[in-house]
Amino acid sequence: MRLANVLNLGIKELRSLLRDPMMLVLIAYSFTVAIYTAATAVPETLTRAPIAIVDEDRSPASTRIVGAFYRPYFESPSLITTAEMDARMDAGTDTFALDIPPQFQQDLLGGRNPTIQLNVDATRMSQAFTGSGYIQTIVTGAVNEFTQRNRAVQTDAVDLVLRARFNQELNKSWFGAVMELINQVTMLSIVLPGAALIREREHGTIEHLLVMPVTPVEIMIAKVWSMALVVILATAAALLFVVQGLLGVPIEGSVLLFLAGVTVHLFATTSMGIFLGTIARSMPQFGLLLILVLLPLEMLSGGMTPRESMPVAVQFIMLAAPTTHFVMLAQAILYRGAGLSVVWPQLVALAAIGAVLFTYALTRFRSTIGAMV
Repeated sequence: MRLANVLNLGIKELRSLLRDPMMLVLIAYSFTVAIYTAATAVPETLTRAPIAIVDEDRSPASTRIVGAFYRPYFESPSLITTAEMDARMDAGTDTFALDIPPQFQQDLLGGRNPTIQLNVDATRMSQAFTGSGYIQTIVTGAVNEFTQRNRAVQTDAVDLVLRARFNQELNKSWFGAVMELINQVTMLSIVLPGAALIREREHGTIEHLLVMPVTPVEIMIAKVWSMALVVILATAAALLFVVQGLLGVPIEGSVLLFLAGVTVHLFATTSMGIFLGTIARSMPQFGLLLILVLLPLEMLSGGMTPRESMPVAVQFIMLAAPTTHFVMLAQAILYRGAGLSVVWPQLVALAAIGAVLFTYALTRFRSTIGAMV
């Protein structure tokens, strides 16, 4: 293997990418707009949920409950009648409808434990699940404040002090921005080398390479380093200008260590992209294969759902995926400020998986080239 061939072939790949405007637009979109919208446009936390309240008691206690709901978690409550509640829920106007029964304050002060009915539109899954807990906490807090003014003050047996580490504001956008950056790194590192290989096959330039004094391993390494370089530069720019700059996400650990982890991760995923490129015969086929591969990698790697919540068999199988170790590495460095002494097992795992994928992809690439000769 000659390094000059690897260098020149890699530069050729970069020039081909610069002449592909759609790929350039995809790279720019993936590391800017996609990250920003994932962090801000689809919040998992409750935000301005519509709520209606049926106040059948009209007492100071019920008024206190009504006044406890306000932005940013809820819209200002709409005071409605019992007859309007079902119609508004059926029309999708309200996500939550709270029904405070008559004589609520009288029963509360009399120690009879009155019941408040909460109706939830469960078709809005994220808000329904989170909002029910919020409403229970808000109602409990308002009732406790009211009863403490009318009864002897009672002290709690246990005082729970919350200390949120690594995300003191409990801000979902901090988590969403970094996880979307991780997802885009994985997606682009698979797409770019695979699309480059298919583009060469469609344009007939792969046959030109076969008559040149280059080997399959030189061709493949050139594709790996050139496309990996593009993703690394885009990742560094997105982390600096979008994640830290535009979204204001604090980065606790070393950015250079994170980029080193990205480099090792790209060794595995770019090899995977070349492997998919040898299987697919056209870009539409490559797109379908990408969906089948990318969705499990992103959904089961621990970025969207904690691995501990998955079945044990899935946890074990996903240890063979590079994204699992990359997510663990990225979260440890960027969120918790971990150093090399903490993330070295993930680096070793990524290097081992990358070596296996590279060897397998090279074998497939050689057989594909041999079939063209």
